[in-house]
Amino acid sequence: MTSVGTREIDQKVKDVLDEIETVIIGKRDIARLALSAILCNGHILIEDVPGVGKTTLAKTLARTLGCTFKRIQFTPDLLPADITGTSVFNQKTSEFEFRRGPIFAQFVLADEINRATPKAQSSLLECMEERQITVDGCTYPLPAPFFVIATENNIEYQGTYPLPEGQLDRFMIRLSMGYPESREESVILDNHAVEHPLSGVRQILSADEVLGLQIAAKNVFLETSLRDYIVETVTTTRNHPSVALGASPRGSINLSQASRSLALLSGREYVLPDDIKNLAVPVLAHRLILKPEARMRRITPEDVVAEILSTVPVPVT
Repeated sequence: MTSVGTREIDQKVKDVLDEIETVIIGKRDIARLALSAILCNGHILIEDVPGVGKTTLAKTLARTLGCTFKRIQFTPDLLPADITGTSVFNQKTSEFEFRRGPIFAQFVLADEINRATPKAQSSLLECMEERQITVDGCTYPLPAPFFVIATENNIEYQGTYPLPEGQLDRFMIRLSMGYPESREESVILDNHAVEHPLSGVRQILSADEVLGLQIAAKNVFLETSLRDYIVETVTTTRNHPSVALGASPRGSINLSQASRSLALLSGREYVLPDDIKNLAVPVLAHRLILKPEARMRRITPEDVVAEILSTVPVPVT
């Protein structure tokens, strides 16, 4: 990747973030983290209270990146076939034909994913890990690029089904939108006065360009000392006194990949320690299972990762 290519990428990233910010006001850092996951082919879980823009962020990302988009509203009566598709008998041909479900899109929004039963949730496992689905013994590839952005409200528990650890581990990054500042909320009111700002979102990249950026992210240099820093950080989560189950090797892989992507989004061809530190909580915290006594002391996984970052020595690059 030449320096000219780096400058071109930097400008495209700026254009994407600027376009997203016409809709999602004051959340540029969140948008950048979401893009870092997308550029390393990762899935995103957005967890926050209702009404802060989780679904809107997913729709805006899909439009700016030029990807086909499907939304699946997760409900308790949702069936796996409603997601993946099903075989239907064609009386004219006397054969079964596979009718594709909404999962066959480049950008899939799993809205309020924790409202569906574990059976429906599990239909996403193969899709997210292998970019394919198997129905009636036949395997169908999913389009590339392929991303799942799932949303859930973290204050509603009645009628919900918590995501199992195996599925949580398949999300590269977990984000929280947070409330806007008063000044930003005033801008939001102005933007919604006439029509929804989503209606004016422009496409900045094409799906092919997204694939090209994914290749560029893989070529970002990660120094050996920083690789070891990632491994030590993840290993420490498994030995922490407040943690019953630490991050898996998938956590190490995801943190390494996301760090490369974030470096690329920052216009660099190499990873810095700050890239790793900025991503450690979003990438690792949702993978940790705390001991009951830690939860009773109101310790959170985010607290544990932050403590680990303060104790693991940062390599000098």
